Amino acid sequence: MPHPMPLHQSSSAFRHGRCLGSVSERNIMSKVRLSGTVLGAEDPGRASRARLLYLLFAGGWDIYNSNGDQRITLSNIERKIIESDAFVFTPGATLEDMFKAISIFVGFQTLDRNLSGKPTVILNGDFSWDPLFAVLAHLRKMGTIKQDYRDFLLTVESPEAVLETLEIVKSQGIPDVGRHKIGESQAGTFETPIPDDYIGNACVFCSATLEDPLYLADGEALGRLLAENKIGCVSGAGKSGIMGAVVKGSVEAGGWTGGSNVPHIIELEGLPDGLSSFWLRPDIYTRMEVMIENSNAFVIFPGGAGTVQELLALMIFKHQKNPLMLGKPVVIFNRASSNGLRFWDPLIELLGTMSQPGDFVVANTLEEILPAIQTGMRNPDALAA
Repeated sequence: MPHPMPLHQSSSAFRHGRCLGSVSERNIMSKVRLSGTVLGAEDPGRASRARLLYLLFAGGWDIYNSNGDQRITLSNIERKIIESDAFVFTPGATLEDMFKAISIFVGFQTLDRNLSGKPTVILNGDFSWDPLFAVLAHLRKMGTIKQDYRDFLLTVESPEAVLETLEIVKSQGIPDVGRHKIGESQAGTFETPIPDDYIGNACVFCSATLEDPLYLADGEALGRLLAENKIGCVSGAGKSGIMGAVVKGSVEAGGWTGGSNVPHIIELEGLPDGLSSFWLRPDIYTRMEVMIENSNAFVIFPGGAGTVQELLALMIFKHQKNPLMLGKPVVIFNRASSNGLRFWDPLIELLGTMSQPGDFVVANTLEEILPAIQTGMRNPDALAA
């Protein structure tokens, strides 16, 4: 895959002036959050990071996480975004770095007000970010990402270019993502107990924008299968796309359905009918957290950047041995499209170098999903076999 060119060479959106808001319209940016971790005196990225720190300080920026030792959790990530005016990611991309970067991209996609006018620059001199970019480019081809990620995750190959790109965004702003509210959110939290005879809940992470009838039919079929087999259906509570179809399938089969969403996404996508329980949350991170807390298994259906974000969070929790993910199976539905492409091949390839045996299983057909969920719920050790 060709390496994305810097902003001043590649982004037609900036050249045509389609901007959400210019930094110059707000107070002068002064605080940049630096991602990446310094692994000691012999870290090969240490010199590049030191050069970047010098240039940022000399350019008038205050720097959060200069030593690379601050930890971000689902509970505090939105606060970290609010505190910052820009984000810079360094070489040596880890799973956690990729999660943070794609979270910012998802925030732009969903019109998170706390990201308005705040640039994200990725220093990719070692090309360690390329596997993530390959995933995003593939999903754009598959139709689940409408925006060009290169207009929002601005890629450069030198510390000097980081400063240059930040200055460009000061004058030109962030591109418009092309989405608009469909209404106001009046939603509130409500609860209905899960039936006593259910064996657990499966959370389905998937697209809320893909409207291909074949994918929607698969979504409805999965929701129906969950209900018929006494498995609750947890989702992101979107009304549109595959997400709405999964909920519809479960509801129409008499199943228990739970979901979580946030006000600014509800204003974009609406809420589905028939939810048994709904957990309103203030941001996409605590939304993700409550979905994980209320689920015993996870299905990664065809989706976009948000689905990748959610899967990376699950993998990070597994690696950290977070109690929220202990004994919970993750099933990736790697569906074949009409042109023969398997939906999640680039993502599975990325995870191949960053995951451990038993982190997830792959289902190539809809019929393989339910047995994988049931096996994982009843015997978590079987996944590592």
